[in-house]
Amino acid sequence: MDEVNVDLSLDAVGLYCPMPIVKTAKAIQRIQVGQVLEVVADDEDIKLDMPNWCKATGHEFLGLREVDGEYHVYVKRRV
Repeated sequence: MDEVNVDLSLDAVGLYCPMPIVKTAKAIQRIQVGQVLEVVADDEDIKLDMPNWCKATGHEFLGLREVDGEYHVYVKRRV
């Protein structure tokens, strides 16, 4: 995955489904359309949950990177 310019980072480490998505839904409202939210989580369910949430809400799933047991997920606000 290429380097992503992040506008806001959300720490969801230690949270389990559905809380990373619940927190993402609130955090995405704090950035402008076209900006990128990074979500850092250690719940591996995020690998499926985030792309599905993006599809359901109209935001763009940019990708995921795993670093030392943490998942860094990137979402571009579209709506």
